[in-house]
Amino acid sequence: MPWVITKLCLDCKDTECAEVCPVDCIYELTVDDPYFSKNMLYIHPTECIDCAACEPACPWQAIFEDSQVPTIFADDIALNANIFEKHPPEDFTTEVTPISKNPSPEQIDANKKKWG
Repeated sequence: MPWVITKLCLDCKDTECAEVCPVDCIYELTVDDPYFSKNMLYIHPTECIDCAACEPACPWQAIFEDSQVPTIFADDIALNANIFEKHPPEDFTTEVTPISKNPSPEQIDANKKKWG
């Protein structure tokens, strides 16, 4: 899996990354699940073409190359892969809905502090 969206996206979910993805491999879960949140986005590991367009587009700084994911978010690598194994395609949409667009630097810092 070339790129991973970490929990820094959780409850923030700006959609810039999905808007710039040339292959529409960034998804939102549309059904309730106790393990996976509908309030974050996920990159499909086999659809991603490793173009890196999503990473600079994410104002929350939530996207990392899989080999560069910070240790605190290491579980998010499997999370991004497992969601697509657990749920069928009809449980997802690429028409993602933002929660928070254009965060301020203070909001970004507060979000990072929230996750350690």
